[in-house]
Amino acid sequence: MNTALILAGGIGQRVGKDIPKQFLEIRGIPIMAYTLYAFQLNPDVDRIAVVCVDGWADEVLSYRERFGITKLCQIIPGGSNSMQSISNGVMSVEAEDGDIIIVHDSVRPLISQEVISDCIAKCRIYGNGCASIPLQETIVRTSDRICGKVNIDRSEVMRVQTPQAYDYGQIRQLYSKAMELGIKDSVYVNTLMMELGGTIYFSEGSTTNIKITTASDLKLFEIFLDHGVVPVPGS
Repeated sequence: MNTALILAGGIGQRVGKDIPKQFLEIRGIPIMAYTLYAFQLNPDVDRIAVVCVDGWADEVLSYRERFGITKLCQIIPGGSNSMQSISNGVMSVEAEDGDIIIVHDSVRPLISQEVISDCIAKCRIYGNGCASIPLQETIVRTSDRICGKVNIDRSEVMRVQTPQAYDYGQIRQLYSKAMELGIKDSVYVNTLMMELGGTIYFSEGSTTNIKITTASDLKLFEIFLDHGVVPVPGS
């Protein structure tokens, strides 16, 4: 059983709106509904669970009928930060040993079917698969974001995105160990795994798989909509 665990526990104030950015409507459809619909369409995904910010669970549940997100089966309360929200999701998701959990940001609606499927495929081989892309730009180390004088060889680094797929037993054990050690602020699953000595494996990523964070990202998303790149929920 493959379950997509969609993270919608944040507020996202940098986008400059009064509601959590995942619920902002673009062309009459919430951003998160576009994301959920991508996983609804993927034949490798059996179920969808959502880690939701307080007060918005009913809104998410309405997407089952409103947009045909029939794989949506579970809403899990978010936490005080990103790590707590992911931990809540991992510990509460309805899954069994041998299942795969696909963790994805609700505000990455431009996710492609190929990226989702390759993430799952790599997880079946290695125990995890993290959507990643090589870097094209020059990378400079800085301590103050004002200046820098140390170049980092871009051939030695990868830019990691979501989705990230994990063996359920592995990811549950990871967060159990983090709780035992008192780790409370690791940014994401891949960062926690590396912090605890694990190895992540790269799956296919995409430069268009953007995380909507600012107002300019919203405009870029609308451009993709105009060109028919994004499947429209309920269409």
